[in-house]
Amino acid sequence: MRRVVFTTLVGVASVASAGQGHANTVAQAEFGRVGETRVWVYTLTNAHGIEARIMTYGAGLVSLKTPDRAGKLRNIILGFDSLTPYAAAVPYFGATVGRYANRIAGGRFVLDGNSYQLPQNNAPNSLHGGNRGFDKRVWTAAQPIETPTDVSLSLTYVSAAGEEGYPGELTAHVTYRLDDDDTLMIEYEATTTAATPVNLANHAYFNLTGDPDRTILNHVLQINADRFNPVDSTLVPTGELRPVADTPFDFRKPRPIGSRIDLKDEQLRVGGGYDHNWILNSDGTNALKEAAVLIDPASGRSVGIRTTQPGLQFYSGNFLGGKSRGAGAVFKFRTGLCLETQHFPDSPNRPSFPSTILRPGEVYLQKTVLRFGTTMAK
Repeated sequence: MRRVVFTTLVGVASVASAGQGHANTVAQAEFGRVGETRVWVYTLTNAHGIEARIMTYGAGLVSLKTPDRAGKLRNIILGFDSLTPYAAAVPYFGATVGRYANRIAGGRFVLDGNSYQLPQNNAPNSLHGGNRGFDKRVWTAAQPIETPTDVSLSLTYVSAAGEEGYPGELTAHVTYRLDDDDTLMIEYEATTTAATPVNLANHAYFNLTGDPDRTILNHVLQINADRFNPVDSTLVPTGELRPVADTPFDFRKPRPIGSRIDLKDEQLRVGGGYDHNWILNSDGTNALKEAAVLIDPASGRSVGIRTTQPGLQFYSGNFLGGKSRGAGAVFKFRTGLCLETQHFPDSPNRPSFPSTILRPGEVYLQKTVLRFGTTMAK
């Protein structure tokens, strides 16, 4: 895989000098059980000590350790030390969400003249695939692969026709690949037996400080997008593609997340903060494009994002306050944020949006690449 370099967005340094002397490895351990089904966790480590832990429940990221500017490794996503909180319906931490990530208005859509009703698990809408989306299913892991330059793990889930109301049997694959160039690639692939909407995304909550008690309001964010999707009172896009210029949604230049989040803006009020899809600037091809850069100035940690997806949902952790994180502790308000590369919400009901319909004989294929780095102290 070619080296990912951000040119028009914020420049960040490689972390390749941190943690020298490691080898590319994959370790496997039992993480718990769902009924009689064993859930495994795989630990991928690259040559510089960067570590990604992935579980078969929800094909989810459990932890992601990267170094700060002093070389200290900390976990930069919110998660749990055991399977129990994930299986107890804690919402989407690190998970692969689908069959349709984000919201479908009213839980309804019409496809090829047929009407389909989905669970309204985020009333009145359907969210992230319904009551038991892909995040609540046990995936099957293939044998991990170790090479001199990367380690990878592929997981598969077969979603039955009619599951959560969706047509067609969908076979979905997610591959995580951790490279020695300090990138983590997440690749999605799917095929179907009947026409169906498909929109797969990862729902990791980032906190680059490595301290889940600290908010993300001082994180600096840049998004490569001139427009975003305004939403209605139920957080479903209105259909408008609104310019970000002269709004709190303008992250074309790096800005602290907390700098405008409490302004008197109707869209911020409706979302309780940021919970919107940005339309990524693109050349119209399916090539990887720059999406965003996130930096924690205190630790120096950074994550750059490139993707083939047309959209980026930025969610500022507005509903996190009070979510249990175990041992009597909770995840506090805005202590994590999501940057979900995806197609637009409610696309099955919006013909003007890029299509999310997959048909028999076609292959759904999308990639997102996270690049880890550090910035210098000011």
